[in-house]
Amino acid sequence: MSRSAHPAGPRYADVLPEGHYVAPPTDLNELDPRVWSRTVARGDDGVVTVGGMDVKRLAEEFGTPAYVLDEDDFRTRCRAWRDAFGPDADVFYAGKAFLSRAVVRWLHEEDLNLDVCSGGELATALDAGMPAERIALHGNNKSTDEITRAIEAGVGRIVVDSFQEIVRVAHIAERLGKRQGVLIRVTVGVEAHTHEFIATAHEDQKFGLPLAGGQAAEAVRRALKLDGLELLGIHSHIGSQIFDTSGFEVAAHRVVGLLRQVRDEHGVELPEIDLGGGLGIAYTADDDPRQPHEIAVALREIVTRECGAAGLAVPRISVEPGRAIVGPTAFTLYEVGTTKELPGLRTYVSVDGGMSDNIRTALYDADYSVALVSRASTAEPMLSRVVGKHCESGDIVVRDAFLPADVAPGDLLAVPATGAYCRSMASNYNHALRPPVVAVRDGEARVIVRRETEEDLLRLDVG
Repeated sequence: MSRSAHPAGPRYADVLPEGHYVAPPTDLNELDPRVWSRTVARGDDGVVTVGGMDVKRLAEEFGTPAYVLDEDDFRTRCRAWRDAFGPDADVFYAGKAFLSRAVVRWLHEEDLNLDVCSGGELATALDAGMPAERIALHGNNKSTDEITRAIEAGVGRIVVDSFQEIVRVAHIAERLGKRQGVLIRVTVGVEAHTHEFIATAHEDQKFGLPLAGGQAAEAVRRALKLDGLELLGIHSHIGSQIFDTSGFEVAAHRVVGLLRQVRDEHGVELPEIDLGGGLGIAYTADDDPRQPHEIAVALREIVTRECGAAGLAVPRISVEPGRAIVGPTAFTLYEVGTTKELPGLRTYVSVDGGMSDNIRTALYDADYSVALVSRASTAEPMLSRVVGKHCESGDIVVRDAFLPADVAPGDLLAVPATGAYCRSMASNYNHALRPPVVAVRDGEARVIVRRETEEDLLRLDVG
């Protein structure tokens, strides 16, 4: 709908770059439960609380910007995934989304397994006490040192990603006098409906061995011949931020086809199938993710049906939610520094963080929500762009959002659903200091990853 069809003043500059009319929300003080963690609420004074603590107190005690993580929400989501899949399946939390020693301890206490994809993630997992047999090691180019440490520690699974890696893992395991459990990662030719940079199952990409052309089948042949390996099953991951299971259905059909080929050629029924992660979350009110129990029922039905048609026993299913667990549990708390109205366009609201603490908007063109959280407001909505303080025109936190027209320096804004990837991908661009992660539960807050200091930056600079 064109702008001329909706004449409005500058504060209703509601035509986005695509030319679509966007109606402002009816109540800017309302917090949509789809994008906020479970304990977030707005008090009678308009101040938002999480885990029983208000954001003004959090800002005073820990500063801004800060990632605020709702521990109760995190644990609740862990239990929901564990209970949905039950004791006959494995749920591996994908540590790349966000990992710290506190998170590892929570995962252990909530009976989830852990997927790591680097030596640093493995070190964090082991240091925090995750049993090694409940760890899986991923990666398309694991170093010899990383593989050695994983095997020495006794990790339960290594997901091998190439012909060279099959030999490398086998050689190291034999040298250490061990037999290492492995899964072969395959690409099944299913491209999830997502951003091309995070769609990972089509053949032309760096991960896995393609089913097309027979490379995956050849990988199975080679793995079965090596004494240092115990081939447990097949791994498939079709992308990220996925909202339905249709892609998994096609992927499962093709993976089960490989399992049938393995049985017919080698007389072996592999006992495991890992369908990866990638299930989406709500970043805005337009997103409609499925619940863990819905996902579990759908995936189990798909695998059972495909195995029945192939005459195979149903293997043990594994999944790897990361974003789907930690993403909704946290928000990033910012302080407004300046506002700049461009008449007839929008108002730029600058905060004290930016692309150094959330690169996803610039990298993936990701959409986020935002709210004024330090007070209530009855001001009319204005179309806003929340931007950071970096020397970069692409330093955008929230591209298009409605905020109250009286937003001013000193106000606190919160961007929800930043638990996944924001801290993991944070940088020191412009020598910014990476924010802390503050866990809140039952009216108490504690730092689980401290804020960086200038001394931290200078300590690494040996010049």
